[in-house]
Amino acid sequence: MPPRIRILTCLRATKSPSTIQYTLPIRTFASTPAPSSQKSASRKRMTHDPYIIAQRDRKKAANLSRRAALLEQYKADLGDPVRGIPTPFVDSFDTGTPLTHPPEAKIPRDETHLNYALKPQDVEKSLSVSQTLAVPRVERKVERGDPLPYSSGAAYGSEPSIVETAPEDVAKQQAEDHQRAATAIERITALANGSSKDRMRVNITRCINTFGRHRTDFLLPPRAPGLASIHSTAPAPIRPETNAEAAKKRVGPDTGSSEVQIAILTAKIKTLAEFLETRGKGDKHNKRNLRLLVHRRQKLLQYLKRKERGGPRWQHCVEMLGLTEGMWKGEITL
Repeated sequence: MPPRIRILTCLRATKSPSTIQYTLPIRTFASTPAPSSQKSASRKRMTHDPYIIAQRDRKKAANLSRRAALLEQYKADLGDPVRGIPTPFVDSFDTGTPLTHPPEAKIPRDETHLNYALKPQDVEKSLSVSQTLAVPRVERKVERGDPLPYSSGAAYGSEPSIVETAPEDVAKQQAEDHQRAATAIERITALANGSSKDRMRVNITRCINTFGRHRTDFLLPPRAPGLASIHSTAPAPIRPETNAEAAKKRVGPDTGSSEVQIAILTAKIKTLAEFLETRGKGDKHNKRNLRLLVHRRQKLLQYLKRKERGGPRWQHCVEMLGLTEGMWKGEITL
């Protein structure tokens, strides 16, 4: 509200001195600062009054508990951003064993892998060839009356009597030797006896064969085609059942698509997270590596979801790897 100033009746200058004093009235407002003594008293009361202190601590504890409950509910709704939902394919990363899927499932067939980059058919072929090439050794049993030749009753230097081994015994011994050699080769090439690097190499190969477009193009349809314009009334083109035409143009396996890289990162994240949980609790270097892998996978997931528009490739990736919304939504803190 403007101050009340007295209005002059005449603007002409007067010769006599004016006795009217034009002063503004003093008005008190609620926002008028209080004296410093009152401030110090109220501050002292807030810091020394036990009732006010208890009330403040109770409000703070209630606020913190509510925030913790909301954070836990948010994490439960989004899921674990590191491990996700356990699935048979993700659980098989520990051993590298292949999975069997029903015939109607549109999932590429998983293969059996051995250590040292060997294939089962090659090992079986080599064992069969080695069995045919192996020549049985003729065993001869020498009969001696005494352990030493010079103490025998025969003349020194004479030929001892020799007993030949039967052919059935030779064939039986050969079969036993071949079975023992095959068992040794099986143990050597078994992936269960390999190191973590061997299993990681096999898991990367499995991810390429399961999510690579050189195989999934024969089973899954391509991305849904978009409209020519926003207000277009023309019917959308029909999407084919598979994308076999694009698969025929590929040369070699697909190792660079987003779904393949996401699967490989998931295998690495699982191995690194289990290591940090069991043995590497103070390993800050690998904790940083885990954080980098998780954020790299988050970017790839956001890109794949935006490009595929929730299509069959996205659904295939989510179902096989057990992905949750916490892996690509919001900020991930470890």
